[in-house]
Amino acid sequence: MKLLLTGANGQVGFELQRALAPLGPVVALDRAGCNLADADSIRAAIDAAAPDVIVNAAAWTAVDKAETEREAAFAINATALQIIGEAAVQRGAPVIHYSTDYVFAGDGTRAWREDDAIAPCNAYGASKAAGEQALRDSGARHLILRTSWVYAAHGSNFLRSILRLAAQRQALDVVADQWGAPTSAALIADVTAQMLAFYCHRGDAAMPWGTLHLAAAGETNWHGFASHIVDAARRAGAPLHLAEGALRPIPGSAWPSPAQRPANSRLDTTRLRDAFGLVLPAWQRGADHVLTQLLTKAP
Repeated sequence: MKLLLTGANGQVGFELQRALAPLGPVVALDRAGCNLADADSIRAAIDAAAPDVIVNAAAWTAVDKAETEREAAFAINATALQIIGEAAVQRGAPVIHYSTDYVFAGDGTRAWREDDAIAPCNAYGASKAAGEQALRDSGARHLILRTSWVYAAHGSNFLRSILRLAAQRQALDVVADQWGAPTSAALIADVTAQMLAFYCHRGDAAMPWGTLHLAAAGETNWHGFASHIVDAARRAGAPLHLAEGALRPIPGSAWPSPAQRPANSRLDTTRLRDAFGLVLPAWQRGADHVLTQLLTKAP
């Protein structure tokens, strides 16, 4: 099975290069190799790779900038998916695509299910929702994997930011009324690889094509996640400037930003777990693995 991977330099794309390698040849492209803002670039990349499966990990992820650069966000997160889907249909190749809990309104406390009504609360979420629909409308066989609170040992993310800020500041304020499950890019990549292995062995008819939710088990808020990060750093002997007890919980209203953030990012993963027979690990397990990577000094 030959795979085309877009967004190879992103958090998820970087981990996918590792996870997909055992399945067959992987053509891994960054923006220079496949620019999702350029229709001709997308078509040329797919034609040149001649893939059996397309894995799209490229996306516009600058949530706040999407409020003022809406056209650019929609070009990458929505229009590109129409082009990818059309090219996939011509090749008879399925598409694996990643989306977000931001397609939902973000209210309530129940975990969102795949068939819940979407109602994005910001431009980024609207662009991702439009991309989902564009891929569905293309007629391509697809798996849309919605996830949330993604982090990794590389790239720009909340976990790495907290480590950096805890080393620089005496006190930190962190939002405590937004809830979700921190999900490592490694988990997303590993589950994707298991899905594609299932596809290889069981065939097209056995695949639960459509939309699935993929997130680590359990839940926390941003303050709880930050506390876990800081505690691990202290245990590892990291040089922190942050004083004991100076990680302060605040409401989201006290941290204004151009884009509204959802209060409820919980995702119900029952459908995915049942379809593939998976047990998803607690969010703390993935966080601890990444923290070990970042905090363990080389001998």
